[in-house]
Amino acid sequence: MALTDKTALEQDWILQREKAVAWLRVAFAVLAIAVIQLNPSRVARYPILSEFSLGSFLLYSVGALYFARKNRLGWERVGAIITALDVVWIAMIVYFTGGTRTPFFFYYSFPVITASVRWGIKGSIPVALVGVGAYVTLRLTLAAESGVDPIGIDTIVVRSLYLVVLACIFGYVSEFEKKQNQRLMTLSRTAAQAAVLDERRRIMFELHDGILQSLATLILRVENCRGRLPESQAEIAQELKSAEELSRSTMKDIRAFLAGNSTSALASGTLVERLRDELKFLHEGLGLEVVLESNPENLQLPQPTESEIYYILREALTNVTRHSHATRAAIYLRQEGNHLAGSLIDDGVGFDPRRKSATASFGLLGMAERIKQIGGELFIESSPGAGTKISFVVSLA
Repeated sequence: MALTDKTALEQDWILQREKAVAWLRVAFAVLAIAVIQLNPSRVARYPILSEFSLGSFLLYSVGALYFARKNRLGWERVGAIITALDVVWIAMIVYFTGGTRTPFFFYYSFPVITASVRWGIKGSIPVALVGVGAYVTLRLTLAAESGVDPIGIDTIVVRSLYLVVLACIFGYVSEFEKKQNQRLMTLSRTAAQAAVLDERRRIMFELHDGILQSLATLILRVENCRGRLPESQAEIAQELKSAEELSRSTMKDIRAFLAGNSTSALASGTLVERLRDELKFLHEGLGLEVVLESNPENLQLPQPTESEIYYILREALTNVTRHSHATRAAIYLRQEGNHLAGSLIDDGVGFDPRRKSATASFGLLGMAERIKQIGGELFIESSPGAGTKISFVVSLA
């Protein structure tokens, strides 16, 4: 699994371990060079190859450290290759600098440690066995070439057990650490979810005691006014009834949101119809000159896109009625292939988009967030006294 598939906490934990391993590799490389400098006779047989193995191992270690610090390595994918390179390089160092009695057997423990850090016991034990096999093969080869007695079976057994036991210990510790970290991350997520639920509960009570109660009172008053109207005022009564239904729908949506449920979505294929209703109210109720042009007349939009576009334009129309003091508002929608372009233009007082208070308004921020969720872009053009144009482009692919 790549790092992008993990949580942020787990990513940080993996990267911190890999940085520690990279620093340890550099320390091993520097120590190997220091040991040879203190005892040059160790490389008397293969001086050039010894210098090459030690120098290249140092360069490789520094390169691995650089990429670890830059967080550029997907360790789950590259870890096996790096561990194999560690084993090969250490075998080269042992062969070219060890003679018949190498001081670098301990270096076989490094890939064991790195494997345990990455994969626990299931990684550390196989690497330990590979290290034992490589060490024994090289030692027997060196002994045969030099004509001395081969390494004793007791030494082989002791050193093999050393690596295997070391693999078991580090593998167990690594797995234990991994389990503890997973428990901590689970507790962290649980605590975060509990905090969210607690905050949602607090907001729910505040809304219930404030906005929801006000809406309930508003519904009762509108219903009472509607009931007292004479039959000749049927048109006004109908408007009051529409206001009641809208208020009840708003209360329902707020309660659904507080309960963690999705609010009612716009019915598919009704975007233009709903916009006509909004504009009809603005024209008949506020005397606003309105225009709605859609090409084609029946837009074929994905349902989520249709809902978001409706709420964006409704918010823009709300801003027109509250702030712009406009006499005319026009909505244009055009669908071409896999793209939808739309705009709302008014002839109101306008504003300066460069002002921080304007761009930070909750309505504009909400519109920008909605268009972003469906992969679109929002554009705002306005200046004081010159009206406002809000346009957007959305990919439907």
